[in-house]
Amino acid sequence: MRDADASRAYRTQPGSRFPSGATVMPGGVNFCVFCRYATHVDLLLFASVESMEPFQIVTLVPEENRTFYYWHVFIEGLPVHSCYTWRAHGPHGLPQMDDEAASRKQLLDPNARAVSDRFYDRQQAADAAGDDRASMRAIVTEPMNAPASAEVRTLDDAIIYELHVGGFTRHASSGVAQPGTFAGLAEKIPYLQALGVTHVELLPVMAFDEQDVPASAAERGLCNFWGYSTHSFHSPHPRYCVEPHRAPHEFRALVDALHAAGIRVLLDVVFNHTSEAGLAGPVINFKALANDIFYLTDRADPRHYLDFTGCGNTVNCNHPLVTAFILRSLEYWVCELGVDGFRFDLASIFTRGEHGELLGTPPLPWAMEASPVLARVPLIAEAWDAAGLYHVGAFPGMAWAEWNGRYRDVIRRFVRGDAGLTGQVCTCMSGSADLYQRDGRLPASSINFVTSHDGFTLRDLVTYEAKHNEANGEDNRDGTNDNLSWNCGVEGDTDDAAVTHMRNRQARNFMAILLLSQGVPMILAGDECLRSQRGNNNAFCQNNELSWLDWDFTDDGRAMLRFVRELIALRKRHPSLRRRTFLTGRPASGQEHADVAWHGERLNEPAWHDPDARFVAFTLAGTVADEAMLHIALNMNNDARTAALPDIDGLCWRCIVDTAADSPRDIVSPTETSADKGDSIRLEARSVVVLESHRRG
Repeated sequence: MRDADASRAYRTQPGSRFPSGATVMPGGVNFCVFCRYATHVDLLLFASVESMEPFQIVTLVPEENRTFYYWHVFIEGLPVHSCYTWRAHGPHGLPQMDDEAASRKQLLDPNARAVSDRFYDRQQAADAAGDDRASMRAIVTEPMNAPASAEVRTLDDAIIYELHVGGFTRHASSGVAQPGTFAGLAEKIPYLQALGVTHVELLPVMAFDEQDVPASAAERGLCNFWGYSTHSFHSPHPRYCVEPHRAPHEFRALVDALHAAGIRVLLDVVFNHTSEAGLAGPVINFKALANDIFYLTDRADPRHYLDFTGCGNTVNCNHPLVTAFILRSLEYWVCELGVDGFRFDLASIFTRGEHGELLGTPPLPWAMEASPVLARVPLIAEAWDAAGLYHVGAFPGMAWAEWNGRYRDVIRRFVRGDAGLTGQVCTCMSGSADLYQRDGRLPASSINFVTSHDGFTLRDLVTYEAKHNEANGEDNRDGTNDNLSWNCGVEGDTDDAAVTHMRNRQARNFMAILLLSQGVPMILAGDECLRSQRGNNNAFCQNNELSWLDWDFTDDGRAMLRFVRELIALRKRHPSLRRRTFLTGRPASGQEHADVAWHGERLNEPAWHDPDARFVAFTLAGTVADEAMLHIALNMNNDARTAALPDIDGLCWRCIVDTAADSPRDIVSPTETSADKGDSIRLEARSVVVLESHRRG
């Protein structure tokens, strides 16, 4: 499409308050923005993303361009890809600048479908006397043609792969044509298919403020890499696009390509705070348009922001207008961009009222479940916030899944060698029925993970006991100190072959336990090839090789990749590892054997209450005809143990996984082994063994 003609003034009509944002219609573009207290507003039009100055300013007046608190205008003949900002005149009530200064700020449309940050400067946007041109710009985009699907999408058989769009292909070794973009990720789909994951969970891809970092990080030239600083909840991030003015279409092309490969798309979304931060933060959009509605403020001093997120502000999620805004945003990503579900950052914020108080029945989570669109897709809560609310096992609603932080902590402690955890390990590996069964939820309600973007990678979990975040510029104060990790005897890199061997075994132990657990496993991208961040457990600001995936895998990395691929294939072969209901210890209807039998080193004697125990085993019955039984044993003792095997008429046991063995013997397919194990199995120190049943003879 041609750029707007900067030499002409486009004719206007009053326009409509439906829909919000910039909407291409026959004959032109309709613009609409919400601003309750404005006396009048200006629409600034720019010819393209390269234009510093507007070629036309349209002043909207209440008599013609306001309906309730919505301001609207129709611009005849305006080309697609034109850019625009708003200015709102009148009382703002902002604590960091007076009304005159706020009225000079160019504001980003909260409903923008595509944005440009070409001229944006965070410090200028925060300064009352700052250059108003140093602002975000919204871009008029072509309409999407993507009808909503009526398909119900579940997580019953999911294997989630959490990845960063930019970091996945940014490294020179990725070999893609457009590194660090949606298009670059699409080129790596064959890798994801070969790995066997069913879902990708993308770290924030809604447009975010890359300049939102502490001053000490900015001085080092660092930027916001993870993306938990959203400013535009309808627009894909422009830096992940080859052509930012086509942002929705480039993102949709990625989704379509993943769907064609049989891979679903989940988005990590941030509706608990915005990039505008607190008193010292920039004025981008919500502060000047709806500050008293969109953010939680202090009851005694409404000019003061409440901060339950650690990011300077907290979104007032349960205000009716904000709830509606969030719902429309999520529905847009599903209906027009094809997304299959969401993970919500610091979702306990959704349970807070207008002054931060805990609500018994918060409207937003229930409204999501009631939405005809969102009721069909998975909703995953990070069920805590930065101010102490912790809802794991108790997030409001019926169908929500949760990041199971307790699973992470229990499994980390067990694998590093803590004793007396066998009962908790069994509960976690059974789908955490103690958290989810009592109110009718299912094993798929538990999103099991050992590592995520936030914290150590898997390799670092077995290599470091302390964080090493000096590169972040905060004197190693940032990031958690409670890593629940074990370095296998040496901190950091080592040439000691015995230490390296144990680290690789420990990494296999973690991955085996994760993929052998009931519930939904989530793998951090790069863990399958032992990616390291050199002990940095808070790499939010490291858009460099520390965070990027190096595709030149080491020998150990390639061996680990094979192990993970085969584990995923094992999980897919066995529906007994993906049960729809919780284990009971009794035979299911029509089944001969109990769904699970628990053991210690002796059969049927699990050491659940032994404070010194580091060993547990269990036998899983098949759930479908001809499915083999599995016997799984975990030994986290510092010495080898011999454990009895169940004696089942007509069956023998063959070992298919042994994390103590070197690759490729660490995992084999059922056709690659024929040796019966008799009535017992030896487990080496700190190892996981899986046996599969076969008919004798």
